[in-house]
Amino acid sequence: MPERRPPRDTRTTARRGVSGSPAVRHGLARTLSKQGVCSRTEAARWITDGRVSVDGRIVRDPEFPVVAGRAVVRVDGQATAAADRHYLMLNKPRGLVTTTRDERGRDTVYRCLEGAGLPWTAPVGRLDKASEGLLLFTNDPEWAARVTDPACGPDKTYHVQVDRVPDEALLRALQVGVRVGGEHLAARQARLLRAGERNAWVEIVLDEGRNRQIRRLLEVFDIRVLRLVRVAIGPLLLGTLAKGAWRMLDAAEREALAR
Repeated sequence: MPERRPPRDTRTTARRGVSGSPAVRHGLARTLSKQGVCSRTEAARWITDGRVSVDGRIVRDPEFPVVAGRAVVRVDGQATAAADRHYLMLNKPRGLVTTTRDERGRDTVYRCLEGAGLPWTAPVGRLDKASEGLLLFTNDPEWAARVTDPACGPDKTYHVQVDRVPDEALLRALQVGVRVGGEHLAARQARLLRAGERNAWVEIVLDEGRNRQIRRLLEVFDIRVLRLVRVAIGPLLLGTLAKGAWRMLDAAEREALAR
């Protein structure tokens, strides 16, 4: 009986072009996302709604293989092209959720970008609703992947107001870390910034971004977070950027974050 071959994965494949060199194929939704036209989720929605054609034929499969630069992809009859790349930083206020759209109707970080005339852009990583501070946006998914890569992406620095004054033993324990729900949670660095009678500000540096990592870590030690502000991503500082304000990154800043 002949051996059965495993099903073919068409999301990212390679085939030989006319010249004999490999031609990389990506799924249609990913192709639109890589162009900076929209998110992959939004692209998949457009495709299943019948709004996207490839070489004149409507395609409803988000994983339909496409060779970038060879196929003519149109959305609502308009040919797509790679969008100009843009990179920006926002000082996120507390109370906004980091998502494109919220099914519960809560205000999102896009409220801060209203009226800016920007093309589609997506957050790079996230801050939870109760957190504030430095948040990046881009329509360049490859750059975003480098910045958020847990293996080689930049550290993130937070200033955290807590409901007690931690001693040196507690700060060391935060750096040693604990195991929570099968995950090892730890701060790369933790140091006291300033202290009052009943609370203090602590600087915590993370070298990876797990969901609500700081809050979950501090909960283990029965510490309540009063405020949490991200003040830096790698060498990029929040600085004096006003709450709710944003600005574009310059070339040097972009390169330093993705290095």
